[in-house]
Amino acid sequence: MENLKGAIAPSLRNRGSVKVKTFVLDTNVLLHDPQSIYKFQDNNLAIPVEVLEELDGIKGEQSTERGRNARRVHRILQELLPDSHAMLEGVKLANGGTLSIIINPYLADPSRHSDAMNRLRAILPDLSKKDNRIIAAALFVQEQNDPPTILVTKDVNVQLKARAVGLESEDYLNDKVPETDDELSYREIPLNLYDLQRFCSEGFFDLGSVGGQPLYLNEYVLLRSDEGKTMPARYYGEGQVRRLKIPDFVKAPGGIPIRPRNLEQQFFMDALLDESIHMLTCYGKAGTGKTLLSTACALHQTQDDHSRYDGVSISRPVIALGKDIGFLPGTLEEKMKPWLQAYHDALEVLIPSKPQKEPQFAAKKVSKKKHKKHDDHFSAQMNAPQPAHISSHHGGGHGPVVKPYERLLKSGLVEIEALAFIRGRSIARRFFILDEAQQLTPHEVKTVITRISEGSKIVLIGDPAQIDNPYVDARSNGLVYCHNRMKGQALAAHVKLTKGERSKLAELAADLL
Repeated sequence: MENLKGAIAPSLRNRGSVKVKTFVLDTNVLLHDPQSIYKFQDNNLAIPVEVLEELDGIKGEQSTERGRNARRVHRILQELLPDSHAMLEGVKLANGGTLSIIINPYLADPSRHSDAMNRLRAILPDLSKKDNRIIAAALFVQEQNDPPTILVTKDVNVQLKARAVGLESEDYLNDKVPETDDELSYREIPLNLYDLQRFCSEGFFDLGSVGGQPLYLNEYVLLRSDEGKTMPARYYGEGQVRRLKIPDFVKAPGGIPIRPRNLEQQFFMDALLDESIHMLTCYGKAGTGKTLLSTACALHQTQDDHSRYDGVSISRPVIALGKDIGFLPGTLEEKMKPWLQAYHDALEVLIPSKPQKEPQFAAKKVSKKKHKKHDDHFSAQMNAPQPAHISSHHGGGHGPVVKPYERLLKSGLVEIEALAFIRGRSIARRFFILDEAQQLTPHEVKTVITRISEGSKIVLIGDPAQIDNPYVDARSNGLVYCHNRMKGQALAAHVKLTKGERSKLAELAADLL
């Protein structure tokens, strides 16, 4: 193999007896976490020049998190690599590792050959693709350094192609939560029947000598007796569990009462209504009541003079399922309406339209004269120009049908938030619902939560099993990361919803399909 001096700095080689690794970073890792450069301890980092080219094409995205992260990476690299010498020879990082930019000479001069590059050209002949060029750069680094050399990428297909050409590859694991089974079900605490009865009467119970794995603050548990009796409870710390504090029902202004249908929904309602909990994460498959209950409890706390919140803010990431249909016309509310249609459906359930009584079913009879007078007056009203909210209540009106809940949107009690414009805001005294939070990266979730000001509450809901964002998975998305990091904090709680309540068909489809 030819000696390609200067392409890899001597500082990137194995230092003494300490076994270090050389990590080659893909573009999506830097976009996912710009600070990842500092999170590889004392190992070597190599960034292919093709990554800089891809970042250059993304930095112009002004209103997206990807664009902001690309610009942030450029600023970090500009600070660490101030000149061409530092870029090619490599620099030492504060954590003990090194960083350099890689230019693969095999691509500049196709006449040069090596076993690794010959193998790459045989398996991945199209080197015009950026992914293949990044893999080629990683192979070059592997040739120049003592093993191991690892390509770090969040693109599963790139991982597979790298392994096919003999290159070790892995996902970026720094912000992935550990694989545990404790989130699959609620923990049960065994009690005798006497202690369970005492808990029911007193409303609390000191676990004392009751064994088992330690509980974290605000964890929801099930107290179960040997006879099979079960009571829901919440851990308040210092060995004490307490009974849930939930009303018989909640209701939106002018709406119908909503009651929890199972123990899990009781947990959810308790956390939604507790003013000491400022952040709530909720996992739940389709049809478990995440949207309906969170909306009902939010509106329930905004309908009197002593309400906790001035209104409800609702948002979700704009990530489509399947092929994108393109740009949507209209105002911000009109653009966001298709993405938030689930909340319009929930509001229609909470505040249903009241059917108008037909004239033929009126209790009193009227004379022909009065009937004719009434018809003339009615015709004059219908022929006169009227606002849409009046004409829509009559069968002959031609204006748009106005739903009863739309007054909440027009008054500002319910607001639609676009995450693209949330940076820099300070959201005070609002009940903020962030739907489909599993589609966001940890950094994006952090950006949203840090907007929450005093007197506000944020609820993050979603299903970690349903992810359409190609840059996150079930263990690295913002929802599970936020829960994992905030677990046990006095201001935070977590709920899991597993029992579907939408319909028998929806429950069966969620479980079997």
